[in-house]
Parts: sequence; C-alpha cells; structure tokens
Amino acid sequence: MNQADVDGLVDIDATAEALAYLHVEQSGEGLAVGWKVTERPLREKRIQPNRLTDDTLFTARQIAAGHDEGMAVVTELRGAVVAMALAKFEPERGVVRLLEVRVDFEVRREGMGTALVYQVLQTARRSELRAVVAETRSDNVPGAEFLLKLGFKLAGVDTQRESNHDLVKEQATLVWYAAVD
Repeated sequence: MNQADVDGLVDIDATAEALAYLHVEQSGEGLAVGWKVTERPLREKRIQPNRLTDDTLFTARQIAAGHDEGMAVVTELRGAVVAMALAKFEPERGVVRLLEVRVDFEVRREGMGTALVYQVLQTARRSELRAVVAETRSDNVPGAEFLLKLGFKLAGVDTQRESNHDLVKEQATLVWYAAVD
C-alpha cells in the first residue's frame, strides 16, 4: 500500500450483512468463570454500513508512510482499491495484530480476503513470530466464520471492551489466534 492507496480505502463498501449473532453466556465467578458462545438467529436480517474508522485510516497512513511497524496490503481491480488488510507487528508479544480486513461488497467470495490474510500469516511466519491475533464483535458472524475457515481459534472473550454492559447489550469482543510457529 502506498499513500495514494490510503485515500481509496474509504471507497471500499464493507457493508456487513448478518442473519445471526454469537450469543456469549458467562457462567461461574472469580477464577472459575467460563464462557459459552453459541450462534443464534437474529429476528431480521441486519445490514450495517461498517465504515472505516478514523483510527484505522490513521494507522493505515502511518504504516504506509513507514512510521509504524506493520503491513498494509491492498488488492486493486480495474484501477480501484477493492480489498485491504492492515496489520501491526507486536514483536514484544511475538504476534502480528490483524487490525482490519475489508473486501468491497461487490467482489466478496472471490478469495481476495483469504489471500490477504494468508499474506499476513506468511509474513508473521517469516518474521519468526508465534501468532496472528484478530478480533471480531459477537454480532459479526461472517467475520468469525471467515477467521475459523483460515485456521484461527477462539482464544478469549472481552465483555467490557465498549462498556461495562456489553453482555447486557449482547455484544462482546471475541479474540482469535492463529499460531504460525
């Protein structure tokens, strides 16, 4: 990705459609706490615009300019950016953090996202890091299924990322790991 590509990232239509969500249920307390994650249908199809955040755009600019250590990869089709993967290296933890994968709505299911994530996994392996870490929200079943397909494993649940009431709102952050060593 170069600086000119960064401006095209906002044009990627990453609209998310879902028919289900991942219900997160906590049991136990203290150190004996456990989580159960199950897929449940939504009452109606959910369509969310999934706009690129200012923080993600800033990080993409920093990585493309070489100010932050990471990788930003894009796929172009007919001169337009249609897919991207953004990852940040965290060598002190031995991981690459996959921050964003976006594929334009019109060209989904053509393998672009898979190819981009495989590049991130390969870079982590070549850099002798131990894993790639990703996060999804519990209301993003397509994102969770995508990571599962690529060999990621659910490694944790953060029920207070957005607020102290995430579970009440049936929203939690799911943490995924793909070992590369």
